Amino acid sequence: MRSAVAGYVTALHRAYLAQADTFPPAVRGRMPLCAGGPLTVAAVGARNLHLLATREGLGPLRGQEVELPGSLPGLEWSLRFYDPVVTPSLGLVDEREGPAYGEVKHALGLTTVVYHVVAQPGSGLTAHHAGHIGSGLAAQHSSAARDFEAIRARVRGREHLLDELVGAASAGLPRAQALLARAIAPHNAGVAAAADAAVPDPDAIRRALLESVGGRRDWTPKAPPA
Repeated sequence: MRSAVAGYVTALHRAYLAQADTFPPAVRGRMPLCAGGPLTVAAVGARNLHLLATREGLGPLRGQEVELPGSLPGLEWSLRFYDPVVTPSLGLVDEREGPAYGEVKHALGLTTVVYHVVAQPGSGLTAHHAGHIGSGLAAQHSSAARDFEAIRARVRGREHLLDELVGAASAGLPRAQALLARAIAPHNAGVAAAADAAVPDPDAIRRALLESVGGRRDWTPKAPPA
């Protein structure tokens, strides 16, 4: 099983990097998985198999924890395995109604992730399936990078807030993204609606903020009132 998970993660990363290679260097450099630095992928066995990639340190191996190294040109990572035996708090995670993303993340003590995907054990752990997931993640991350560049060009004087928003997006902090989007566009109804959702959707927040400054099409600032 560990070998199958390791192969799945490698295939996911390979597809991500292949997709990233089709983008301009600056866009590629802003994609979270290509940002450099230590990367750990936690494979968590609850009712579902969760894969969480993070830049946070998980400390030295303890007890029955197992770690496998992985690498591709331009990316290195460590793969760690967790289950209720290794991390007892995972035994309290209830996934009868579906994947418990937040609870699994909390059980590991993580606050930020590069990605968090759920794979079905068995037939779902194929290179083909991993390739679709990796390509999809890369497309999502590159789209976000282009959106943020378009927003940056149109929020003069608020670039520092956008930098924090980009950081929150890379870290997987949706409520922080909501607060920062409100600070960047405090009077926009679309941004307010996306930011005030009971469960903020990072993509919806970003799209609303982009729309508030004119979208990704050619745009010029409104002329000041006479």
